[in-house]
Amino acid sequence: MSVNYKKPYVIAEIGCNHKGEIEIAKELIKIAKIFCNSDAVKFQKRNNKELLTEEQYSAPHPNPANSYGGTYGEHREYLEFNIEEHKILKEYCEEVGIEYSTSVWDITSAKEIASLNPTFIKIPSACNNNYDMLEWLADNYNGEIHISTGMTTKKEIDDLISFFVEKGRNKDLVVYNCTSGYPVPFEDVCLLDIKLLIEKYGDKVKHIGFSGHHLGIAVDIAAFTLGANIIERHYTIDRTWKGTDHAASLEPMGLRKLNRDLKAVYKALTYKKSDILGIEEVQREKLKYRK
Repeated sequence: MSVNYKKPYVIAEIGCNHKGEIEIAKELIKIAKIFCNSDAVKFQKRNNKELLTEEQYSAPHPNPANSYGGTYGEHREYLEFNIEEHKILKEYCEEVGIEYSTSVWDITSAKEIASLNPTFIKIPSACNNNYDMLEWLADNYNGEIHISTGMTTKKEIDDLISFFVEKGRNKDLVVYNCTSGYPVPFEDVCLLDIKLLIEKYGDKVKHIGFSGHHLGIAVDIAAFTLGANIIERHYTIDRTWKGTDHAASLEPMGLRKLNRDLKAVYKALTYKKSDILGIEEVQREKLKYRK
Protein backbone atom coordinates (compact mmCIF):
# COMPACT_ATOMS: atom_id res chain seq x y z
CA MET A 1 0.00 0.00 0.00
CA SER A 2 1.46 3.35 -1.06
CA VAL A 3 0.69 6.13 1.43
CA ASN A 4 0.85 9.85 0.73
CA TYR A 5 1.70 11.05 4.22
CA LYS A 6 0.02 14.23 5.40
CA LYS A 7 0.92 16.33 8.41
CA PRO A 8 -0.58 14.82 11.60
CA TYR A 9 -3.56 16.60 13.12
CA VAL A 10 -4.31 15.78 16.75
CA ILE A 11 -7.72 16.21 18.36
CA ALA A 12 -7.81 16.21 22.17
CA GLU A 13 -11.23 14.82 22.96
CA ILE A 14 -12.40 16.38 26.21
CA GLY A 15 -15.91 14.97 25.81
CA CYS A 16 -17.44 15.10 29.28
CA ASN A 17 -14.13 14.84 31.12
CA HIS A 18 -14.73 18.38 32.41
CA LYS A 19 -17.03 16.97 35.16
CA GLY A 20 -19.73 19.47 34.19
CA GLU A 21 -17.59 22.47 35.20
CA ILE A 22 -16.82 25.13 32.58
CA GLU A 23 -13.65 26.29 34.35
CA ILE A 24 -12.25 22.75 34.16
CA ALA A 25 -13.23 22.70 30.48
CA LYS A 26 -11.30 25.94 29.92
CA GLU A 27 -8.28 24.56 31.76
CA LEU A 28 -8.36 21.46 29.54
CA ILE A 29 -8.48 23.69 26.45
CA LYS A 30 -5.52 25.77 27.60
CA ILE A 31 -3.40 22.74 28.52
CA ALA A 32 -4.24 20.99 25.22
CA LYS A 33 -2.90 23.96 23.27
CA ILE A 34 -0.09 25.44 25.37
CA PHE A 35 1.40 22.35 27.01
CA CYS A 36 0.35 19.52 24.67
CA ASN A 37 0.56 21.36 21.29
CA SER A 38 -2.67 19.81 20.00
CA ASP A 39 -4.52 21.11 16.95
CA ALA A 40 -8.10 20.85 18.21
CA VAL A 41 -10.27 20.02 21.20
CA LYS A 42 -13.62 18.30 21.01
CA PHE A 43 -16.58 18.27 23.38
CA GLN A 44 -19.96 16.57 23.01
CA LYS A 45 -23.55 17.78 22.90
CA ARG A 46 -26.63 15.74 23.72
CA ASN A 47 -30.30 16.57 24.10
CA ASN A 48 -30.91 13.88 26.67
CA LYS A 49 -34.71 14.01 26.60
CA GLU A 50 -34.58 13.48 22.84
CA LEU A 51 -31.83 10.88 22.88
CA LEU A 52 -33.01 8.69 25.75
CA THR A 53 -36.29 6.89 26.26
CA GLU A 54 -38.19 7.75 29.44
CA GLU A 55 -37.16 4.37 30.84
CA GLN A 56 -33.47 4.99 30.06
CA TYR A 57 -33.65 8.52 31.47
CA SER A 58 -35.17 7.34 34.75
CA ALA A 59 -32.99 4.25 35.19
CA PRO A 60 -30.03 4.26 37.58
CA HIS A 61 -26.56 4.68 36.12
CA PRO A 62 -25.20 1.21 35.22
CA ASN A 63 -22.10 1.99 37.29
CA PRO A 64 -23.24 4.09 40.28
CA ALA A 65 -19.66 4.92 41.26
CA ASN A 66 -19.35 6.95 38.04
CA SER A 67 -22.69 8.72 38.34
CA TYR A 68 -23.18 12.47 38.82
CA GLY A 69 -26.92 12.11 39.46
CA GLY A 70 -29.63 9.92 40.96
CA THR A 71 -30.65 8.54 37.54
CA TYR A 72 -28.84 8.08 34.25
CA GLY A 73 -30.74 11.06 32.83
CA GLU A 74 -29.76 13.28 35.76
CA HIS A 75 -26.16 12.11 35.38
CA ARG A 76 -26.13 13.08 31.71
CA GLU A 77 -27.78 16.46 32.38
CA TYR A 78 -25.17 17.28 35.04
CA LEU A 79 -22.38 16.78 32.50
CA GLU A 80 -24.13 18.68 29.71
CA PHE A 81 -23.19 22.22 28.66
CA ASN A 82 -25.93 24.31 27.06
CA ILE A 83 -25.42 26.11 23.76
CA GLU A 84 -24.46 29.38 25.45
CA GLU A 85 -21.72 27.58 27.38
CA HIS A 86 -20.52 25.96 24.14
CA LYS A 87 -20.37 29.43 22.61
CA ILE A 88 -18.18 30.56 25.53
CA LEU A 89 -15.91 27.54 25.03
CA LYS A 90 -15.60 28.19 21.29
CA GLU A 91 -14.67 31.81 21.96
CA TYR A 92 -12.11 30.67 24.51
CA CYS A 93 -10.63 28.25 21.96
CA GLU A 94 -10.28 31.14 19.51
CA GLU A 95 -8.58 33.20 22.21
CA VAL A 96 -6.12 30.40 23.02
CA GLY A 97 -5.55 29.52 19.35
CA ILE A 98 -6.92 25.99 19.09
CA GLU A 99 -9.77 24.59 16.97
CA TYR A 100 -13.09 23.96 18.71
CA SER A 101 -15.43 21.12 17.81
CA THR A 102 -18.15 18.97 19.30
CA SER A 103 -19.67 15.54 18.76
CA VAL A 104 -23.45 15.72 18.30
CA TRP A 105 -25.76 12.90 19.35
CA ASP A 106 -29.16 14.08 18.04
CA ILE A 107 -30.67 16.47 15.53
CA THR A 108 -31.42 19.20 18.09
CA SER A 109 -27.79 19.21 19.23
CA ALA A 110 -26.62 19.15 15.59
CA LYS A 111 -28.66 22.28 14.83
CA GLU A 112 -27.42 24.06 17.95
CA ILE A 113 -23.74 23.33 17.33
CA ALA A 114 -24.02 24.11 13.60
CA SER A 115 -25.26 27.57 14.58
CA LEU A 116 -21.78 28.19 16.08
CA ASN A 117 -20.21 27.38 12.68
CA PRO A 118 -17.26 25.28 13.89
CA THR A 119 -14.73 24.05 11.32
CA PHE A 120 -15.92 20.47 11.84
CA ILE A 121 -18.63 18.54 13.63
CA LYS A 122 -18.15 14.93 14.76
CA ILE A 123 -20.69 12.12 14.52
CA PRO A 124 -19.97 9.44 17.15
CA SER A 125 -20.12 5.76 16.25
CA ALA A 126 -23.36 5.38 18.21
CA CYS A 127 -25.16 7.87 15.94
CA ASN A 128 -23.71 7.24 12.49
CA ASN A 129 -26.97 5.55 11.47
CA ASN A 130 -29.13 8.56 12.43
CA TYR A 131 -29.83 9.56 8.84
CA ASP A 132 -32.27 12.30 9.82
CA MET A 133 -29.38 14.05 11.58
CA LEU A 134 -26.89 13.25 8.82
CA GLU A 135 -29.23 14.60 6.16
CA TRP A 136 -29.83 17.83 8.06
CA LEU A 137 -26.08 18.35 8.46
CA ALA A 138 -25.34 17.50 4.82
CA ASP A 139 -27.98 20.01 3.66
CA ASN A 140 -27.42 22.82 6.17
CA TYR A 141 -23.89 22.71 7.58
CA ASN A 142 -20.98 23.66 5.34
CA GLY A 143 -18.03 22.51 7.47
CA GLU A 144 -16.30 19.15 7.61
CA ILE A 145 -18.27 16.18 8.90
CA HIS A 146 -16.20 13.66 10.86
CA ILE A 147 -17.66 10.18 11.44
CA SER A 148 -16.43 7.28 13.58
CA THR A 149 -17.04 3.70 12.48
CA GLY A 150 -16.99 1.82 15.78
CA MET A 151 -19.68 -0.89 16.22
CA THR A 152 -20.52 -0.46 12.51
CA THR A 153 -20.62 -3.16 9.83
CA LYS A 154 -18.74 -2.82 6.55
CA LYS A 155 -22.09 -2.68 4.74
CA GLU A 156 -23.19 0.18 7.00
CA ILE A 157 -19.93 2.03 6.25
CA ASP A 158 -20.53 1.53 2.52
CA ASP A 159 -24.02 2.96 2.92
CA LEU A 160 -22.64 5.96 4.84
CA ILE A 161 -20.10 6.82 2.16
CA SER A 162 -22.69 6.36 -0.60
CA PHE A 163 -25.05 8.71 1.24
CA PHE A 164 -22.46 11.49 1.34
CA VAL A 165 -21.47 10.86 -2.29
CA GLU A 166 -25.12 11.25 -3.32
CA LYS A 167 -25.30 14.45 -1.27
CA GLY A 168 -22.14 15.77 -2.92
CA ARG A 169 -20.51 16.12 0.50
CA ASN A 170 -18.03 13.23 0.46
CA LYS A 171 -15.04 15.55 -0.01
CA ASP A 172 -15.98 17.20 3.30
CA LEU A 173 -16.01 13.82 5.03
CA VAL A 174 -13.42 12.42 7.46
CA VAL A 175 -13.89 8.73 8.29
CA TYR A 176 -12.31 7.30 11.44
CA ASN A 177 -11.25 3.76 12.16
CA CYS A 178 -12.52 3.07 15.68
CA THR A 179 -13.33 0.29 18.12
CA SER A 180 -16.01 1.22 20.65
CA GLY A 181 -14.76 0.21 24.09
CA TYR A 182 -13.36 1.98 27.17
CA PRO A 183 -10.54 1.04 27.26
CA VAL A 184 -9.94 -1.20 24.22
CA PRO A 185 -7.41 -4.06 24.57
CA PHE A 186 -4.70 -3.95 21.92
CA GLU A 187 -5.92 -7.08 20.14
CA ASP A 188 -9.27 -5.34 19.49
CA VAL A 189 -7.84 -2.09 18.09
CA CYS A 190 -7.68 -3.65 14.58
CA LEU A 191 -5.34 -1.08 13.06
CA LEU A 192 -5.18 -2.82 9.68
CA ASP A 193 -8.76 -1.70 9.05
CA ILE A 194 -7.16 1.69 8.34
CA LYS A 195 -5.67 0.10 5.20
CA LEU A 196 -9.11 -1.12 4.17
CA LEU A 197 -10.64 2.33 4.64
CA ILE A 198 -7.89 3.94 2.57
CA GLU A 199 -8.15 1.35 -0.18
CA LYS A 200 -11.95 1.64 -0.40
CA TYR A 201 -12.57 5.31 0.34
CA GLY A 202 -9.26 7.16 0.30
CA ASP A 203 -10.01 8.79 -3.07
CA LYS A 204 -13.63 9.55 -2.15
CA VAL A 205 -13.33 11.30 1.23
CA LYS A 206 -11.17 14.13 2.55
CA HIS A 207 -9.20 12.19 5.16
CA ILE A 208 -9.02 8.87 6.95
CA GLY A 209 -8.59 9.24 10.71
CA PHE A 210 -8.15 7.12 13.82
CA SER A 211 -10.10 7.47 17.06
CA GLY A 212 -8.45 5.44 19.80
CA HIS A 213 -9.66 4.31 23.22
CA HIS A 214 -6.61 2.20 24.07
CA LEU A 215 -3.82 2.70 26.59
CA GLY A 216 -0.55 4.45 25.79
CA ILE A 217 0.50 6.17 22.56
CA ALA A 218 2.37 3.52 20.53
CA VAL A 219 -0.79 2.46 18.67
CA ASP A 220 -1.46 6.02 17.49
CA ILE A 221 2.01 6.24 15.93
CA ALA A 222 1.30 3.01 14.04
CA ALA A 223 -2.10 4.36 12.94
CA PHE A 224 -0.43 7.44 11.50
CA THR A 225 2.20 5.32 9.75
CA LEU A 226 -0.61 3.31 8.16
CA GLY A 227 -2.08 6.53 6.73
CA ALA A 228 -4.50 7.97 9.30
CA ASN A 229 -3.31 11.57 9.52
CA ILE A 230 -6.06 12.72 11.94
CA ILE A 231 -5.62 11.22 15.40
CA GLU A 232 -8.29 11.65 18.09
CA ARG A 233 -7.67 10.67 21.71
CA HIS A 234 -9.70 11.12 24.88
CA TYR A 235 -7.90 13.47 27.22
CA THR A 236 -8.25 14.37 30.90
CA ILE A 237 -6.34 16.08 33.68
CA ASP A 238 -6.51 13.04 35.98
CA ARG A 239 -7.30 9.47 34.90
CA THR A 240 -8.51 8.63 38.42
CA TRP A 241 -11.40 11.11 38.26
CA LYS A 242 -14.94 9.72 38.44
CA GLY A 243 -16.39 8.82 35.05
CA THR A 244 -16.30 6.14 32.36
CA ASP A 245 -13.96 7.86 29.89
CA HIS A 246 -11.11 8.91 32.20
CA ALA A 247 -9.51 5.45 32.34
CA ALA A 248 -9.26 5.38 28.52
CA SER A 249 -7.88 8.93 28.34
CA LEU A 250 -4.42 10.43 28.13
CA GLU A 251 -3.24 12.82 30.81
CA PRO A 252 -1.48 16.02 29.68
CA MET A 253 2.04 14.55 29.59
CA GLY A 254 0.82 11.60 27.52
CA LEU A 255 -0.92 13.92 25.05
CA ARG A 256 2.18 16.11 24.85
CA LYS A 257 4.35 13.08 24.06
CA LEU A 258 1.85 11.89 21.45
CA ASN A 259 2.04 15.23 19.62
CA ARG A 260 5.84 15.20 19.89
CA ASP A 261 6.20 11.66 18.56
CA LEU A 262 3.73 12.11 15.69
CA LYS A 263 5.62 15.18 14.47
CA ALA A 264 8.93 13.28 14.72
CA VAL A 265 7.58 10.29 12.77
CA TYR A 266 6.10 12.62 10.12
CA LYS A 267 9.56 14.13 9.55
CA ALA A 268 11.13 10.66 9.42
CA LEU A 269 8.74 9.19 6.83
CA THR A 270 10.83 10.08 3.76
CA TYR A 271 13.09 8.39 1.22
CA LYS A 272 16.76 9.22 1.00
CA LYS A 273 17.33 12.17 -1.34
CA SER A 274 20.74 10.80 -2.28
CA ASP A 275 22.66 7.58 -1.72
CA ILE A 276 24.89 9.29 0.81
CA LEU A 277 23.25 11.99 2.87
CA GLY A 278 25.17 15.04 4.00
CA ILE A 279 25.03 13.86 7.60
CA GLU A 280 26.69 10.58 6.49
CA GLU A 281 29.58 12.03 4.48
CA VAL A 282 31.83 12.72 7.47
CA GLN A 283 31.07 9.29 8.93
CA ARG A 284 31.75 7.61 5.58
CA GLU A 285 35.10 9.33 5.30
CA LYS A 286 35.99 8.36 8.86
CA LEU A 287 34.51 4.86 9.22
CA LYS A 288 33.93 3.22 5.83
CA TYR A 289 36.07 0.15 5.25
CA ARG A 290 38.96 0.63 2.81
CA LYS A 291 41.08 -2.08 1.30
